[in-house]
Amino acid sequence: MSALAVIAVAPNGARRGKADHPRLPITPEEISREAALCAEAGASLLHLHVRDEQGRHSLDAGRYREAIAAVRQSVGDALLIQVTTEAAGRYGPDEQMEAVKRLKPEAASVAVAELIPTSAHEAAAAQFYHWAADEGVALQHILYEPGEVAALIDFARRGVIPERGLHPLFVLGKRAPDQQADPRELMAFLERWPAEKPWSVCAFGRTETAALAMALALGGHVRVGFENSLVRPDGLKAADNAEAVGRIAGIVRALGRRPATAQECRALFAQP
Repeated sequence: MSALAVIAVAPNGARRGKADHPRLPITPEEISREAALCAEAGASLLHLHVRDEQGRHSLDAGRYREAIAAVRQSVGDALLIQVTTEAAGRYGPDEQMEAVKRLKPEAASVAVAELIPTSAHEAAAAQFYHWAADEGVALQHILYEPGEVAALIDFARRGVIPERGLHPLFVLGKRAPDQQADPRELMAFLERWPAEKPWSVCAFGRTETAALAMALALGGHVRVGFENSLVRPDGLKAADNAEAVGRIAGIVRALGRRPATAQECRALFAQP
């Protein structure tokens, strides 16, 4: 087990707003303030979503640049900034890949099932994945179902996705009717994933903390934040994202591990 644990924070997501929690950050200024608090609490990676004028999920490169600049002004390089390519019912594979190409971010998250929904999409996706590797864009591969693990491994074996830096995020609870994660779901992912390779977990709902604690105890890395859950383990609303990050950082230390720095996080995603 690695002594280091990456704590990523997803402070807003694609769908929630102020009506869900008044501290959910939407504007670049709000995101930058939240990012600084989360970095201080132990986060090393910021999973970034931006919104349009109507508050809807957006992949607009200009809006991303504005938010990234605000975060950099606030925290410098103390966070690896990972932009999302989530479809959220608005974007198709070509638009998702084009958004990353226009932005050339430090890192991005990409859902395998969204970029390669059928075999007909493999060629275009392969070009994108290899472009990202050549450009030094660190990709994290989002997997919503245990069955997608085999697909990711097969794509890497066949060269559709480069094996270098292969790092999935296992998502627990998103497909559940009540959006509540069962921590035991994690084992179905791990049974299929090579034990020597790194992996991360995020979990929806009130069981988020329990699921992330389990992942950390098994040697994984984690993503926490208001995108996935607004509540503490007791069901009450958390004060802000930094509170959630701090709670997970305490679990990391209790397990004898250490929250990774942003530089250590960057090295993990760049590993051969």
